[in-house]
Parts: sequence; C-alpha cells; structure tokens
Amino acid sequence: MSKSHNDPANIKRLRLPWRFFLLLGGSLLPGSTLFAMEPIQPIPQHVEYDKQKAALGKKLFFDPILSQDQTVSCATCHDPKTGGADYRAISEGIFNRPGQMNSPTVFNSYFNFRQFWNGRASNLASQVSGPLHNPVEMGLTLEEVDRRLNQHPEYPRQFKSIYGKPRVNIDDMADAIAEFEKALYTPNAKFDRYLRGELELDKAALDGYRLFKKIGCAACHNGINVGGNSYQYLGAVIPVKWRKDQGDLHQRTGDPFDKNRYKVPSLRNIALTGPYLHDGSAASLDKVLKKMAFHNLGFELSEDQLTQLMAFLNTLTGDMPAILDTP
Repeated sequence: MSKSHNDPANIKRLRLPWRFFLLLGGSLLPGSTLFAMEPIQPIPQHVEYDKQKAALGKKLFFDPILSQDQTVSCATCHDPKTGGADYRAISEGIFNRPGQMNSPTVFNSYFNFRQFWNGRASNLASQVSGPLHNPVEMGLTLEEVDRRLNQHPEYPRQFKSIYGKPRVNIDDMADAIAEFEKALYTPNAKFDRYLRGELELDKAALDGYRLFKKIGCAACHNGINVGGNSYQYLGAVIPVKWRKDQGDLHQRTGDPFDKNRYKVPSLRNIALTGPYLHDGSAASLDKVLKKMAFHNLGFELSEDQLTQLMAFLNTLTGDMPAILDTP
C-alpha cells in the first residue's frame, strides 16, 4: 500500500526552507507578509522622489551660502564620505563654534519617525530650519536667508522653474533640501539581500544576528531603519549620569520621565558613522557595543560575542545613494 499524503515521512520530505516561501513573496505563508518573521525589514530598492526638487536640494545641501560666515554647509556635518554623519565627536558650526551633540547620519533619515536626537522635528522639511537658525551651527536669520537666495545669480530662476513663484522663500528651500535627503537611501545591504533570499550570511554574521535578537538589541533596533522609530533610555538597566545640556527628550518636554531618553539611532551603515552616541563618546564600534550592552542590557560582552555582533553590523552597509552620482 502506498503511503498516505498525510504520512509524517512524506511531509518531512516535502518540507521546504522558509526562505523559499519568502522568495515567493510570502504568499504561501497564511496570515503573514514578506519578512514578517524578522524584526528588521529591507530598505526599499526604490523610493519615489521629485528629481527636479532633489537636484536643487542637493545644490543647497552642499552650498555654504546658508551659513553666516559661508564656511559651513549641511554636508559639513553630514558628509557622504563618512556615511552621512560627522567624523567628529561633536560637530562644529560657524566660526568653529563647538556644538553639544554628535550629528547623526542623514542617510535613510526619511525612514525615521522623528528627526533630531530628541525628536523635535516631525519631518525632514521642519528639521532643515533648526541648524539654519542655530547661532552655533549656521546662524542665519530668516531675513538673511531671503536676501542671499534671492540675490543669488542662479537660485531665483531655478526655484521659479520648479515652484512657480516670483521669489525664493524659506519653505520652498526647506522642501527642496528635504526632497534631496529623501533620496539619500542606501539599499541592497548584504543583510537586506539575505532577507530577500538572495544570499546567505557567513557564520559569524549569522551568529551575530541571532545574538542581536537573543540578547534584546532588536527590541529597540528594528524596522526598516534598524532604529529611528522610538524613544528609549540610555542606561535603562545600569543608569548613566544625566546632563541637562545633552539634548535628550527631557529638554523638549520638561518631563523628568524623559531624562536620558533619546530617539533610537539607526544602525544602517553603522560601520561608517563613528563616533557614536548622542555625545560622540564612543569612538569605535566595539566601544559602543560594550557600553550599550553594559548600560542597557546589564552585562559585559565576551570577545566572541563582540566579534559576532560586529560581523552582523558590518552587513548593514548599503549602496551609496544614487543621487550622489548625478550632476
């Protein structure tokens, strides 16, 4: 007699790896969606944006005309060569004035639920005006921004062709820069390709990812941006000293509950974006991992664990944004 299709032996032979179902778009997994089994989702391979606005925003992003002494541009603290972040622990603004915070990466910032470490900007366009008017960063008044842009030999014509207005205004300027920043996404990281079933991770990276989930890192670092979607405490288990000048959520809300609470940073391209943390106090990737494991998870990482986690994090480096290669 032939074996029934319900025979366990037959079922075992027909069992396929879960990655096979992901390659089919998850359609054979009842009640599930693609990548639903993982806390991290791939960055989309294409993000729609207005190419004309983004090209204008790119020019403004790299133009020091938007700083009082004309030495600082957006790219000064968000350098594409260093993963869209600042290589310095604390950023410097006009007249070499030191700031208070480490500049987070602008790459993939479109996927953040808020902008700045304390989330005081709800979107990319509203984020633009913060550094622009800050006396330490770029130090320009609304009136001076208006004068410089409207007296520029090229900007009035370019803005009129896109926005259809006789004069450049600060809202349209912020909109153009935000559109450029929207285009600064970094798809096709090795880990994204792993999630899409296109390749396998080596043992160290795969062990690191499993450890990342097991010890609780993924509780805060999840989603498309592997972070950037919640506020969490620095020192949740073993407290760190609070400093009122360090730009935490408390600075915005005034609520004691929010002391040492920050927007969780993205781990995308983290191998490129050191130094780390809101104050740049962790100079290297191994140091920030040790610090976060101790203060937020309550234990010290072994050397093997550190090696595995670093191997995984190195798979989060994606392609450079395509818009940077366009004129």
